[in-house]
Amino acid sequence: MAAPDNYENDAAGLVAKGRAGDNAEPLSVSQLSAILKRTVEDRFGFVRLRGELSGVKRAASGHLYCSLKDEKAVIDGVMWRGSTQRLAFAPEDGLEVIATGKLTTYPGRSKYQIVIESLELAGEGALLALLEKLRQRLGAEGLFDPARKRALPFLPRTIGVVTSPTGAVIRDILHRLADRFPSHVVVWPVLVQGQGAAEQVAAAVRGFSDLPPGGPVPRPDIVIVARGGGSIEDLWSFNEEIVVRAIAECTIPVISAVGHETDTTLADYAADRRAPTPTAAAEIAVPVRADLAATLHDFTGRQRRAIARPVALGRERLAARADRLPRIEALLQPQAQKLDELTERLRRGLADRAANGREALGRLRLTDAVLTRTLRDARQRFAQARLSPQLVENRVLRERERLSALERLHISLNPRAPLARGFVLIRGESGQLIRKRKDAGREARLSIEFADGTLDVAPVEGAVPPAPPPSSSAKPKRRTTRSVAPEQPPVQDDLFGGA
Repeated sequence: MAAPDNYENDAAGLVAKGRAGDNAEPLSVSQLSAILKRTVEDRFGFVRLRGELSGVKRAASGHLYCSLKDEKAVIDGVMWRGSTQRLAFAPEDGLEVIATGKLTTYPGRSKYQIVIESLELAGEGALLALLEKLRQRLGAEGLFDPARKRALPFLPRTIGVVTSPTGAVIRDILHRLADRFPSHVVVWPVLVQGQGAAEQVAAAVRGFSDLPPGGPVPRPDIVIVARGGGSIEDLWSFNEEIVVRAIAECTIPVISAVGHETDTTLADYAADRRAPTPTAAAEIAVPVRADLAATLHDFTGRQRRAIARPVALGRERLAARADRLPRIEALLQPQAQKLDELTERLRRGLADRAANGREALGRLRLTDAVLTRTLRDARQRFAQARLSPQLVENRVLRERERLSALERLHISLNPRAPLARGFVLIRGESGQLIRKRKDAGREARLSIEFADGTLDVAPVEGAVPPAPPPSSSAKPKRRTTRSVAPEQPPVQDDLFGGA
């Protein structure tokens, strides 16, 4: 609208003045900002924008701030906390998304922005890019390292299953387990799709891992995380970081059975074993009972054959060796023949010896001359023998020396010889020698034998031995007080010291 000429002439005035009929009243900045805000919000109350996320950050209040850009323009965006809680993925820089919301202005900075109510990935390519980026980040942390994967138990007693309790997956698993090897199954019901599914699956895996052994709920030996097939959006809960970390941190071996054989999720990378289908997971978890029974039967037969084989081989060897042994008659025939020969030789030898003796006796003639000559020869031999006294003296001297040695040995070994030098012999009531003080304390009476007689005494309970003479290296000991019976006459004579 054109201003009047007089207005233009006064525009350069120092002080602004109103004119009659003037409809261009000055607006405040706030008023103008409010007008712009209403205009933009009324015109663009609902919009959908496609662009690349940039500068994504979350405030402490839970709000999300970001920018949407393409090749030529940028627009700021804000997403309030209530909307961010409904996000199905974690927004990151570089993701191509479709934002749904309304345009508004921010008077504080003279900027316009979009208040985002929902965010969606712009196509499957963007979703796969997000998945690959998350896989590389978690793989760099070592969550998918093959070295950390554990071996599955051969025959688990209890199997934990994390899946939906109403789907066909749990029925397929239970049916396959019943066919192969009936086992105890504990089902943790969870959502497998939609908002909150990832949190429930992660909580179920951690719940199984935290179960104590021997508790009211049996702790599984193996955990199966299962879900049926679907699109990548349907399976996205098993690509969430919270689920991947829960599976990687689980202390129980985990089998991931998510989707069909061609479906792959990050849970498959983190699990200890991947199964192409939930039914295959049940087949991996347990062996076939019939096959085990057949194997055991085969092992039993092999064991019996292994035990019987040495016995059979031993019998064969024994029979072979017995066949090679000669007969008893064959072994004794040479000896029997030799015995017959010796018997015959002995008989002939005795007969010859008797004949020779008979012949020599016939030639022998016992006459007086022969006997006289034999007697004379004997007397001559006797006369020639000389009995020297030195022989007898030497024999007596040797025997005397031997007797003296025995006497000295007897004196040295005599137990009563030391009695003359002040030693004594102590005997108990039964007459046995007492060699230790503890043995003396057990006797009711003691007999002390001196060189000149025997003295009976009674030991005193708790008495200690007398103190030895003082020396420079040992402390004096307490003297033992002993009760001594009155002296009695000796009961027997001393064999060596006299009566």
